[in-house]
Amino acid sequence: MSQTYIANGTKLVFEELRVETGTPGIDLYVRNKRPVSLTTFTPERTIVMVHGATFSSGSLYDVPFNGVSFVDYLAAAGYDVYALDVRGYGHSARPVEMGQPADQSPPVVTTDTGVADLGTVVDHVLQRRGLEKVSVFGMSWGGTVAGAYTSRNNDKVHKLVLLAPQWLSDKPIPIDTGGPLAAYRLVPVRESKARWLGTAPEHGRATLVPEGWFEQWADFTLAEDPWSNGQAPDRLRASNGPIQDIRDYWRVGRKYYEPSGIRVPVLLVHGEWDIDVPIDLAQALFLELRNAPYRQWAEIGEATHLVLLEKNRLLAFEAVRNFYDRAFTPETADVRSLEKTDA
Repeated sequence: MSQTYIANGTKLVFEELRVETGTPGIDLYVRNKRPVSLTTFTPERTIVMVHGATFSSGSLYDVPFNGVSFVDYLAAAGYDVYALDVRGYGHSARPVEMGQPADQSPPVVTTDTGVADLGTVVDHVLQRRGLEKVSVFGMSWGGTVAGAYTSRNNDKVHKLVLLAPQWLSDKPIPIDTGGPLAAYRLVPVRESKARWLGTAPEHGRATLVPEGWFEQWADFTLAEDPWSNGQAPDRLRASNGPIQDIRDYWRVGRKYYEPSGIRVPVLLVHGEWDIDVPIDLAQALFLELRNAPYRQWAEIGEATHLVLLEKNRLLAFEAVRNFYDRAFTPETADVRSLEKTDA
């Protein structure tokens, strides 16, 4: 299914794709947005996005505040954007365990599964567009998925952006509230505003999320899992596999992947008030990216873990776009500068 509409002054086409995984009964939902005028596809202008441990790509990247979402923004800037839902999230198929009482099964949809699903969609996009590489974007748990995938598939990735990616922590991680883990958890979406605002300093809470945005986001997010309307109103199913991996890796000093294995340009984006991934964790990961051809850091002031949904979202949007737009490396920039000076 496809439709066209105007966003950020550009006519866009929106297609909804279903991608088979090879697992019986499991296919993946992918939203694709691009300018209607874009007819030539290149690695430099193609992006595949993956979400975090709780909310889908639609919820995090495609809520159109003031008529424009993050996906809209990138598509209007000339990109062919694919945002996937890992199985168990958004409009993708759910493992059978997520249709049963949660306590009947152990945690489902681990990071291994997320990496496999991202790989499936990347391969689909490569084949669909006749490309050898795409750029990749991942947030939070999605940053782990994207980083791990890239470290093992540098030949398929042009550039990588990580927003508040997970890393090793000797302190409790807020998303893990303790206790036994069932297959999935029920997230009280409409009750989450207080926790969201509570991660910011008191003086910044009143203006962090513009009026009406939270309600728009909550409606959009709950519509991503229609099951909740009949089974658990105002609550969203979220798999517990990523939380089990926090316990098995990040909280016990075990790296899920080696960032030094990433050999493509990397941008790390971080919010000043992010308590889910504090700045010292993000910096520790940044220092591990020593084999990237170049790496950048973009710190967004007065922003939490959900910076893409807040008042300063455009600062993050612009940082990501500028990084993807850059067509030269620091080495070639130095050469150009020297040539200009000699002239």
